[in-house]
Amino acid sequence: MSHRKTLLAASIVAGLCLSGSVYAADNAPAAQPGSAATTQDTAQPGADKSKAKELGTVTVVGIRDSEAESLNLKKAADTHIEVITAEDIGKLPAKNVADTLQRLPGINISSSSANEGGFDENDRVSLRGTNPSMTQTLVNGHTVGTGDWFVLNQVQTVGRSVSYSLLPAETVSEVVVHKTSEAKLQEGGSAGTVDIITRKPLEFAKPITMQGSIGGVYSDLPGDVKPQFNGLFNWKNSDSTFGVMAQAFYEKRSLQRDGQEIVGGYNKIGATDPIAVAHPDLAGVYYPNLIGQTLFTQTRTRKGGTIDIEWKPLDNLTLNLNSFYSDLKADNYNRNYMLWSSKFVPSGVGLQPGYTVSGNMLKNATFAPPGAAGICDATTTPATTCANTPYGVYDMISRPGASSSTSYTTLDAEWRANDHLTFTGQLGTTQGKGNSDQQDVLELGYGAGGGASWNMNGTGKPTNWSVGGDNSTPSGILPSAGWIFGDQDIHVKDKENFGQVDGEWAFDSSPIYLSTLDFGLRYSDHTRENKTDIGQGPTGDWQNLANYPTNWSNYPSSFNSDLGVNGPGPVWYYSPGSLAAFDARFANRDPVTRFNWQNVYKVNEKDTAAYLQANFTGDRWSGNVGLRYVYTKEAITYNSPQATPYTTVGPITGSAFGDYYSNTYNHSYDKVLPSANLRFSLTDDVIARFAASQTMTRPDYSALAGSYSLDDLTHTGTGGNPQLKALTSTNFDAALEWYFAPRGLVSAAVYNMALSNYVNFGNQNMVFKDQQASKAAGHDVLATYQVSVPTNVDGNVKGVELNYIQPIADNWGVQVNYTYAQGRADNGQPLQGTSKHTYNASAYFENELFNARLSYTYRSSFFDGVSRSDTYYQAGVGNLAFSAGYNVTSWMSLRFDAMNLNNPKYRYYTVNPAYGNQLNSYYVNGRQYYLTANFKY
Repeated sequence: MSHRKTLLAASIVAGLCLSGSVYAADNAPAAQPGSAATTQDTAQPGADKSKAKELGTVTVVGIRDSEAESLNLKKAADTHIEVITAEDIGKLPAKNVADTLQRLPGINISSSSANEGGFDENDRVSLRGTNPSMTQTLVNGHTVGTGDWFVLNQVQTVGRSVSYSLLPAETVSEVVVHKTSEAKLQEGGSAGTVDIITRKPLEFAKPITMQGSIGGVYSDLPGDVKPQFNGLFNWKNSDSTFGVMAQAFYEKRSLQRDGQEIVGGYNKIGATDPIAVAHPDLAGVYYPNLIGQTLFTQTRTRKGGTIDIEWKPLDNLTLNLNSFYSDLKADNYNRNYMLWSSKFVPSGVGLQPGYTVSGNMLKNATFAPPGAAGICDATTTPATTCANTPYGVYDMISRPGASSSTSYTTLDAEWRANDHLTFTGQLGTTQGKGNSDQQDVLELGYGAGGGASWNMNGTGKPTNWSVGGDNSTPSGILPSAGWIFGDQDIHVKDKENFGQVDGEWAFDSSPIYLSTLDFGLRYSDHTRENKTDIGQGPTGDWQNLANYPTNWSNYPSSFNSDLGVNGPGPVWYYSPGSLAAFDARFANRDPVTRFNWQNVYKVNEKDTAAYLQANFTGDRWSGNVGLRYVYTKEAITYNSPQATPYTTVGPITGSAFGDYYSNTYNHSYDKVLPSANLRFSLTDDVIARFAASQTMTRPDYSALAGSYSLDDLTHTGTGGNPQLKALTSTNFDAALEWYFAPRGLVSAAVYNMALSNYVNFGNQNMVFKDQQASKAAGHDVLATYQVSVPTNVDGNVKGVELNYIQPIADNWGVQVNYTYAQGRADNGQPLQGTSKHTYNASAYFENELFNARLSYTYRSSFFDGVSRSDTYYQAGVGNLAFSAGYNVTSWMSLRFDAMNLNNPKYRYYTVNPAYGNQLNSYYVNGRQYYLTANFKY
């Protein structure tokens, strides 16, 4: 049985402080820097049970021990993995798990998952230059239902990736990133799997452990301080056969994002437009549709906790009941004060000499006040008086009740039937929710006859612009232009019930070096659905200015300077309370006539999987081969404006959004997913790895049952495709690792993923009701829209990962890694999420009293999605973070974290062959500073 033992120490136990205090376990020798102190023989989460049954519980003390422990786990594994221990999470500048993962080679993060733009908290994780939906996120080996607070994520861009904003770093024991697959690993991650391991009661060294932290966070743009709290209590009996752990967290912070958005993209000047008749050089030239100064404010309150009960009724039987809940309240208010150039540019009224055309784009232009002639749109002549036609449009959108949550409850059992046979089982349920209870909205026209100008600065800086009139008060608003809109009464559920049983047979000896045989079954029933959506509209005397609020506030005086733009200011706005009162009187929220059928959907998947995996061990090598069989039965329910072959009910009448048909598409498919991994010790410190596998990811929920998001101005939109096939990736991976010191590593890896049935986008022409034209005409007006729908294509991702970790003397260390990724679909389209270059650099210092770490991470530009049939990218962005800690006493420490120290600029740009690369949006979030006091007993 000697081949089943290992020097691999298990991870992170014995009363770690929630924010990473340094200490040694009671009744154990104090560990020295770079060492680990063994305290008992108990297998720990995250250890490879096929390789070892008798593992040592360790007490990891500090950054250096944590780094050494992570490398020990990585070195001993048969597959290519990355590991982060809880001490890493505690002492890296990190506030959720994604913050920490981004500093590993081959991993990218993003701060948004729909078109809501970049925020200051990392939210999604992707592996090796792929879409976040291709990364499977597990907690303790099982899936976790996820919710999203932003309305587009709830009904239009609904992916399979997990929102890491719901997963605070303090709840985690370790994180294992699987870059190569094996048969016993749950399917779903074509690019890889992230498994988050939480603490268990019997892992703690003392009978009673109490830990806590209290502090505050200061965000420099909103300029206020909000509280942060975490607390943990653990008890276990004297013989370590029964234990209970309870943990709670409450974290609140303010967020302000200053931005500029080019809403509606870029419009083309027609050859017959009056402006082109007067200026022939402008025929076919493009110009920005809506240029807006966007102020977004939000209060995020994350609260929840976990309870874990662990019991060993017999020496060979362990039971564990674990329940987790996290809720994020995310009330927010978005204001967008926009220049509505498409209202006056086609007429050409007031265009001044000196305009500039560059790359088929009207880069800068000035329109003087037209005087008595008024402002005219494309349907009028310059001589027509249209004094009430707006130069600008202003959207104020308050979302009280926006929230998301995730929860799970699992019952795990491990039974060692005899020396050779072990069974583990898991039953559980998980549910995520996303809510948009209400949107209080007012859209206003303003600035009639005031003149306007803009000057574009490319994709690197915001566009400078102006609009005539007083921008600091509501005096310029027009009663004849505007709207009340906004989807609400949305309650998305993402629920899964699952059960799994696994077995392992261990061989005493085998002529073919077969050490263990793994086998198992898993079944899950997963549903993602939204049953209601009320798309409010205006009613009553809503355009009477006498009914409008009389009090207002203004954008922060530093808004334009924070953004680095010359724009209107200080812009006025109504308070959320004033909007709520106004919409309560004048918003039509009738559940029948305002039922928005486009955003109602349901996807149900029943998945069955079985696997068989053989694990081999030789003199200097080990590895595994296996097969995983997956069967998926799918039922997709969605609505359409026209009958389809899958229509079950319709037409359903009575909605202001037009008649609709209910459709259900049922189908099933199966996959056999082979995998093989080989680990070879060239020397005691040099490891070579090789892996080949097939993996799969099911299409995003919105791709299968996506709503139709339409733009009435440009007659473009997006939709879904229920006939999409599951993505299959054929993967090859090779790595060479040199562990030259207990905390030192030099490694290189190459990988290739051949993607079959990758989900990309294509355009289709479809007929819909034009809401704005219908409003103006007083009857239904149908129009043809160019709709981007997801389609299956093939593609490829390949890349190189380089990693260097260097201890320096007794107290210092550095880590640098670089990833190159190249991805392309066979139709020439880019692959979503592929940054060609990603690199990270960090340095730390630690002694017995003080520790500090400085980290910088950068990813180059990547394709981020489709916006109104145009592809748009996020530009390259880097992030600087710092953390420091001081041990005041043996039971108290202080900690300081600084996030986004370089105040990163999130830039998104549109790529179109007709007019080149143009700015789509530009955001700044400011910096955040955390000060925390940590306590332990």
